[in-house]
Amino acid sequence: MNELTAICLLRHGETEWNAAGRLQGREDIPLNAKGKEQAERVGQYLQRTEFAAVFTSPLARAKETARIVNGYIGGLPMFESGDFTEKDYGLASGMTVQERDSHFPDGRIPGMEPFDQIEKRAMSGLEGIRRRFPDGLILLVAHGGLINTILALLSEGRIGTGKTKLFNTCISHIISDGSSWQIIDYNRIDHLGSFGKVTSI
Repeated sequence: MNELTAICLLRHGETEWNAAGRLQGREDIPLNAKGKEQAERVGQYLQRTEFAAVFTSPLARAKETARIVNGYIGGLPMFESGDFTEKDYGLASGMTVQERDSHFPDGRIPGMEPFDQIEKRAMSGLEGIRRRFPDGLILLVAHGGLINTILALLSEGRIGTGKTKLFNTCISHIISDGSSWQIIDYNRIDHLGSFGKVTSI
């Protein structure tokens, strides 16, 4: 029987920039009060799940979400990895989508991290987790842009970047038998109350 690595991808909780609809890349914006409450809710939702470890982006909003959730799931070993930091939006960072489209109508944004570069480091990070935990369930706390890149790659563009709006603290699951990765579900927000839903492919 093949060993199976499963990863629970968790987007961080809300920040003030999220609330204002601003593109948020490498800026180290902390969770706001709502974001902390979201992290508490997802922690309660996952508290009976047996994870082997927690991985997180080094940015504060992800680390704080990971720390809060980890308090519910057993205080597991926590690892930071730059492979999972948010994409760099370049000169569009801090703008709303409308402002970005107005300033850069051709879509060419100086300093923006290329998709293939994000894809390369994200997949390198996932493979690093798989090698370290070939038969375990891992919680990975990261960012909307980074998670959407993974979803786009694994779904061959059916979902993810440019198509899927990920909710703060949404949950997505992927698995690997060592040869490839597969999406189980994505953008789950059951833990946020009666408006939660499950989207599967």
